Formats: sequence, structure tokens, C-alpha cells
Amino acid sequence: MKTFKELGLSNDLLEIIEQEGFSEPSEIQEQAIPLALAKQDIIGGSSTGSGKTLAFASAIVQNIKPNKNVQALVLTPTRELADQVASAIKKFSNNKRLRTYAIYGGVDINAQIRNIPQADIIVGTPGRILDHMKRRTLDLGNIKILVLDEVDRMLDMGFLKDVDRIITQCPKERQTMLFSATISSDLDYLAKQYTRNPKEISVKSYVDSSKLKQVYYDVQPYEKFSLLVHLLEKEKSDLVMIFCSTRRNVDFLVQNLQKININAQAIHGGLAQNKRTKILEEFHAKGTSILVCTDVAARGLDINSVSHIYNYDLPKDSKEYVHRIGRTARAGKEGKAINIVANRDYENFNKISEDKSLKIEHEETPEFKTIRIEMDTGRRDHSRGNDSGQRRSSGRNFSRGNNSGQRRSSGRNFSRGSNSGQRRDSRGNDSEQRNESGRRYNNRPNYNRARR
Repeated sequence: MKTFKELGLSNDLLEIIEQEGFSEPSEIQEQAIPLALAKQDIIGGSSTGSGKTLAFASAIVQNIKPNKNVQALVLTPTRELADQVASAIKKFSNNKRLRTYAIYGGVDINAQIRNIPQADIIVGTPGRILDHMKRRTLDLGNIKILVLDEVDRMLDMGFLKDVDRIITQCPKERQTMLFSATISSDLDYLAKQYTRNPKEISVKSYVDSSKLKQVYYDVQPYEKFSLLVHLLEKEKSDLVMIFCSTRRNVDFLVQNLQKININAQAIHGGLAQNKRTKILEEFHAKGTSILVCTDVAARGLDINSVSHIYNYDLPKDSKEYVHRIGRTARAGKEGKAINIVANRDYENFNKISEDKSLKIEHEETPEFKTIRIEMDTGRRDHSRGNDSGQRRSSGRNFSRGNNSGQRRSSGRNFSRGSNSGQRRDSRGNDSEQRNESGRRYNNRPNYNRARR
């Protein structure tokens, strides 16, 4: 393992890195920093939390000088990530007086117009960058370094054409760095079109099973909320993140948690930007201990001290699953990922459990109080427990190796309806995709696969 000094960083940067408490480079930093400083185009494959921000920020800070022209542009998929990256670059450039400014939708555009002429570095989302280009308030003619961060997420959100239009307005003679957790055909297109002899770097995304315990509970849909509350009260936790598939589910969950005096806050693309920022600040400061979110919060955000990840809705594949649970068990700390699986999650869960690197153990469902909540459909959650409020034993076969032990079907259709499609308004108010299949899944989790 090389030291930061051996990677070729300047004394100004080394001083700040030491102040920030970084002791040694991460794998992506060790591979990418020397190439970035040498002005080499890079295609980097790395997951959330791998340290890639310093990898590209080092080249920006070390290789450009303040001249009140926008010389570096960093594109991010979300507003929160834009804020985070801009804050990091400001710290790293503190000794050089470079001006860094974040621009994204949902906030006053006039303030951005006033600040852009003073900026050396712009970090922003594609929608608002295009908005400024159309208004002629942002000139990309002096760009020396172009970075696309979390490219796969940007493409998933439907920004390919926007990104394409932005890149064509940058000078051809520039350094281009693309960072992505996964490789796709659209990413290949961008790399072939807009990079010159790029160096490819890949840092394998993996889950350290020695630090992260992964479990799942198999329950009926109407039991999900009650089990979640029981676990939130019984598990010894620091900060908690609960993932849902849609904004609607996030709001529904937070509303019902707050009704029983559990301090939870929501974050998703439908909230006003100032509210999203305030919620994240409170979560960082531990003023709020439970954050309920969509996948917009799973990528890129640097959130420390998360001890528990709950998947209230299961993601569609193992890659998204790894991105979610990657928020915990970081920096050598232990963490726990808890999956609450009902029939509508079976198909997704079985896809996830096919990944041999994931060891998700089946847990017997504990006794818990049944909590009556207002269902998302407007119907009441019909309790099936006994009069004491305890969960009634159903006699169902939870044998992990016996797939013939089918759970009793409730007979109810828990389809939530189709509501698919992307949302991004023309003013740059970027938001995550919303996708609800509305399908009912009856394939039980494959216990044998999940125990591998």
C-alpha cells in the first residue's frame, strides 16, 4: 500500500488530507490518483463509499489555477451528491483559493446566475446545467477537466441525451473521467465517443461478511410494518436507513412511524431541496436517527455511523442491494442489513439471493405486537393476532430447506398498481426514477440459495 505522498500529491493537498484524518489511500485512490494527476482519461468502476471523490478532486485541485473561468465540470445524478462533492472539493482546495459552486434544480436560479461568473469549478445535475446553457449563463468553452460521477445512476434516470448535449459543448482537448458502479452499453457509448485512450480501473464491489450480518424475515404483507417497529425498538442501533421502492411508500411509512412517536424522516426526490438538505444535516448530526428513503439516497452520499439498513421493499437485483447495504459496516465497523420479505418481494429476493457472494440468513419471525395502521389504499390493516396484541403462531412451515412448506396465502391481492416512468422537469428538478410493477409475486424465497 502506497502513501498519499507516494501517489504524487502536492504538499498543499497532503496537508488538508492529513487534517481530514485520511491515513492511507483506498484502492480506487491508489489506482486513480497517479493517472488523474497525469491528465489521463479514466473509466473507473467503483462502488459508493470507495473514496473516488478524492481520486478525481485531486487532479482538479492540483492541475488548475484560479482565473474566474469555469475550468472543471463535475456532473452528478442528484442534488445531494452535487452538494456533497462540491463541499469535498472546497475542502481539498482550501489552500489554493479555487472557487467551487454547486448548481441544481429546486433552488433560486438567480443566485446561481450571480455566482457562476466567479467559479473555477462547477458541480451540478444535468437538468440545471442545461438550463444555464440555454440561458447562456454558463460557458463550458474553457473546460479542462470533465468528470461524470455515478454515471450508471445518471443513465438509469434517463439523462443520456442531456449528458450527451453537455459534453458536446466542452472543448475536445480536455481530460475526461467517468466513474460508475456498473458497466452498461450506454456507458460504453459515452466512453467511446468522449474519451481518448482511457485507462480502465476496476475496484470490485463486495460485502465483508465478517463485519456485516445479513438476515431476512418472511412475513405476510400486513405484518411488515408491525415487524419493522418491533425490530426498530429491539435492535441496538446507531443511525438507521430504511429503503422503500417508491416515494409513496416512503411517505406512508414515515407518517405511520411518526404516529407512534418514532422519530423518522423521509428523503426522496419529491421533497423541496431545502427540506432534503435540512433532513440530511440532521441525520449527519444525529438529530434524526431514522431515515426512510428511496434509492436516491443509496448512491454516493457519505453518511457515517449507519449501523442498520432495512429493506422494507426489496431492490430489483443484487447490484442495487449491495449499493443499499454498502451504507453500513464501513471503516472497519460492524453493521446489519435486515430484509423484510413478503410475497410481493419474492421474485426480487430470489434474484438477489442468486449472488453467491451474499450470505443472507433466514431468521425466525419473533413475537411482536400488531399495530393497526391506515393502509396506503385507505383500508385498515386487519390484525390477525390474538387479543393480547401478540403475533399468533400460524403453524406455517419456515423450514429453510423444505420448499414444500408453503406459507398460507392471505387471499388478498396486495398489488399497488402500475406507476412507472421517469420524472425530471425541464428546470433541472432532478429526481429518482419511480417504478412500481403492480405485480403480485407468489414465488417463495429460495431458502437454500439464501443460506449459501
